[in-house]
Order: sequence, then C-alpha cells, then structure tokens
Amino acid sequence: MDSQLVVKRIDRLKEEKNAVIVAHYYQNDEVQEIADVVGDSFALAKYCAQSSKDVIVFCGVHFMAESANILSPDKTVLLPVRDAGCPMADMADAEGLKKLKQQHPKAAVVCYINTSAKVKAESDICCTSSNAVNIVKSLTEDEIIFVPDQNLAGYVEKKIPEKKFIKWPGYCITHHRLTENDVAKARESKPDAVMLVHPECRDEIVREADFTGSTKQIIEYASKSKASEFIVGTEMGILYELKKRNPGKKFYLLSQGLICPNMKKTSVKDVLFALEKMQYRIAVEKDIREKAKKSLDRMLACK
Repeated sequence: MDSQLVVKRIDRLKEEKNAVIVAHYYQNDEVQEIADVVGDSFALAKYCAQSSKDVIVFCGVHFMAESANILSPDKTVLLPVRDAGCPMADMADAEGLKKLKQQHPKAAVVCYINTSAKVKAESDICCTSSNAVNIVKSLTEDEIIFVPDQNLAGYVEKKIPEKKFIKWPGYCITHHRLTENDVAKARESKPDAVMLVHPECRDEIVREADFTGSTKQIIEYASKSKASEFIVGTEMGILYELKKRNPGKKFYLLSQGLICPNMKKTSVKDVLFALEKMQYRIAVEKDIREKAKKSLDRMLACK
C-alpha cells in the first residue's frame, strides 16, 4: 500500500476509534511524524494519565505500554509490535527485588520507569531520567534501592552523596556500550562541538560530557544553546526532533552503535495494523496494576 494511503487510513481509523498515537523520541522518523504526541518516558506517562481518548496506540516498548495501561486502565492500550521489549527492564525481576528489600528493610525502593509492572508493584516510587534526582531528594529515607539501571543510579548518587545507594546491576545495552575511545574520537573529529549525553551512559562517559540529561533535557539544551554543533550521546532517534527544532545546527552521534533495535521495530504499517485489528492489547493484571499505580502516581505527584 502506498505510504500516503497508509497515513490516510490511519487518520480515518483514529477518528473512528477515538484513538491517539503516542511515540517515544527513539522511534523511527516516519513513526514520530505520524504520532499525535512525541516525547520522553515522563512526558508520555503524564499524557496517557490525562488523555481523554478511548484508545492509546503506544509506539515504544513493552514497559511503556504497560505504564499507560496502569495509569489509564479504562482505556485500550495497543503496542503495535508485540515483541518490542527492553533488555534493561528484563534485567530486573520482582522476586529478586523482594529478596533485596528483605536485606535492606529501611531502604526506599526507587524504580526507573524502564521496569516491568511487577517490579513497579514492588517499588515505593517510580522515576525517569528527567526527574530521578528530584525524586530521590524528595525521599526521607537515607538508604535507596535503585533498580534496574546502575548507571543512572550512579549519576543520581553523585548528586546526592548523603544517601546510600544499593544499585541493581542492570544497564541499557545501547548506552552502556559507549567507550572512552568513542569520546576521544568524537572530540578529535569535532573539537568545537558540545557533547550531550544521557545518564544511562557509564560514569566515564558522563564525566567527559558538557551536559548530561534525559532525552527531553538534551533536546531543550541544544535548542537553547548558542552553539552550532553538537555530539549526541543517546539513541539515534533523537536526531529527528533535534534537527526539526534546530535546522541551522549540526548534530553528530557519539557512536554509530547508538541504535535501540527494539525501538526501531515499529513501522507505520504496524501502527495501521494495530488500529485495524486492535492489536496487541496490553493489560496488566488488576492486583499488579493497582500496586504499580501507587509508584507511578507518587512520581507524577512529586514536584
């Protein structure tokens, strides 16, 4: 089917089914283009919690669609590609977290949004990379179990050294593969460029950056900056929004390996099939959903 006809069909189905398409910044360019809302995990979580639409087509990965269902159980949440998962989220399990909580009974459990609903259900509060520092600062507990990203945990720990962190040994396979050699090559190739990286990167990468922030924070920093060249240390999908907002600026990936295979699984045709067939519906079990919602609600309520 012609791409224009696909988009027209999607538009008709959205109206018929009172649906909205949301997409993460890491999605393919053409998927971001047809989405009604594009954002990072935090922005999309907030949007889904407040949306008046009956159907949410979530162009992202499984934990994101789960979070949308947790926050909006009365809505139909569709994940266009059934096996679009997150390796980092898969590194954490609820049973393992229960055991860790028993070992540290006075600790507050902070789970990155990149976790399953079952892990969120065992956590006190959720966070994203954009609000993790503020979330941990808001807690009265001196001891923090941070799951599952050890790199984000280390980043937050440096901002809040007075708290003790118990870090789950997980990581994003895309960000974690960046090396100091990648940084050295990029600096040599583009010596005048400003380096922007995500806190999911390892500490030695973060230390070399000019700015570290979430996907949204990187976009905002680059848009406000007077610099004209930037080296970007996060998933390549962000380049679409960066270039769209800043046509006069140049952006270079810190490494060509900054590709999340799962985020790239979704195509425009997958979105069409999702709406045509109402697939694949993500529905979290009620008892898990209600427990997990507390951690998400607490995050959304945090200033």
